[in-house]
Amino acid sequence: MKRPHCKLALFSLTVVLAACGVERGEDSRAQAAEPTAEAGAPASQADKAFAIEPHGTFDEPWAMTFLPGTSLLIVTEKAGTIAGYDTATGRRLAVTGAPKVAYGGQGGLGDVAFLASEAADALTPRTIYLSWAEQGAGDTRGAVVGKGTLTCAANGDCTIGNLTVIWRQTPKVSGRGHYSHRLTFSPDGKYLFIASGDRQKMTPAQDLSNTLGTIVRLTPDGKAAADNPFATHKNADPAIWSYGHRNILGLRFDAQGRLWDLEHGPAGGDELNLVEPGKNYGWPVVSNGNHYDGKPIPDHATRPEFAAPAISWTPVIAPGDFLFYAGALFPQWKGNALIPGLESKALVRVTIDGTRASEQARYDFGKRLRAIAEAPDGALWVAEDGKDARLLRLTPRP
Repeated sequence: MKRPHCKLALFSLTVVLAACGVERGEDSRAQAAEPTAEAGAPASQADKAFAIEPHGTFDEPWAMTFLPGTSLLIVTEKAGTIAGYDTATGRRLAVTGAPKVAYGGQGGLGDVAFLASEAADALTPRTIYLSWAEQGAGDTRGAVVGKGTLTCAANGDCTIGNLTVIWRQTPKVSGRGHYSHRLTFSPDGKYLFIASGDRQKMTPAQDLSNTLGTIVRLTPDGKAAADNPFATHKNADPAIWSYGHRNILGLRFDAQGRLWDLEHGPAGGDELNLVEPGKNYGWPVVSNGNHYDGKPIPDHATRPEFAAPAISWTPVIAPGDFLFYAGALFPQWKGNALIPGLESKALVRVTIDGTRASEQARYDFGKRLRAIAEAPDGALWVAEDGKDARLLRLTPRP
């Protein structure tokens, strides 16, 4: 049974926030039988768990990743700029050649990804993948993914050349929310997976003829993989890998080569999912949260034909990103999911046991956290959210 709803005034506020495309996390009243973190594990102050070093600020950072084989961190900023930060020297680099983006609400410049097989020194040109929100006809927008070449000069800045769109979210619709557009490569580098949010339209997530509310699987040049689960289905988009998703803000492979996504729920019901080909994850038919107006949504447990989350959260954590830790500095955390939270203002640590997950701890930073990356030395780099957001290096406290 879902718990009684919040007062009407609170739900009126959440409706307004949702309409404005604000990324948020609400306390809805849900829970069902799936593993759940209703109040989260006990929080601890981050400075008790980590030695925290600030390394300057960025404006609305959205994603960041290390250039494979280097100490260079590439950071995207939502308004449409890209910066490089050499974590070995502390030098900030300009990265020119970013695309024009449809900035506003949750839209703008999104994710950045590289092929691990192209690991080399920073001066070696390599392929770069970017996602962003693109303006369409009239009052419509949609996510796109582009492929280009990143070239960095010795002791100088970097530039992106030959940036070409290889995939577009379809259809373009009104609104400025739930683009998702997270990127990740399969461990063998043969496939590019893209998170395609429901764009706050809900019902298209159950329609295989479009890519809203789906995860798509492409070859690195942007073609639908030939063996995708719906490749031969009439009227289905051949790029779809899974569907029934809402707003995916994290997309990662674990050490076993399994794909996981991390989604914002509505008013409650954020979820971590083990993503398998052809499966339907239920949105908007089921959720462990409620609608923002207080209207209930059936829980996952009521509809076993839909894939249920490994864990869900009410109150929400509002994830910004996540990774599976693989480094040496925190050996006891190998294989754990580390999740920077927006609403929770914490780094949330989750362990995986087969197909189930459980929250072990959350480390309170007192600031909305947007992005996370693991450095070659195993240090964690975390970016706060919003204007003048700090870039933080986290290492074990001595």
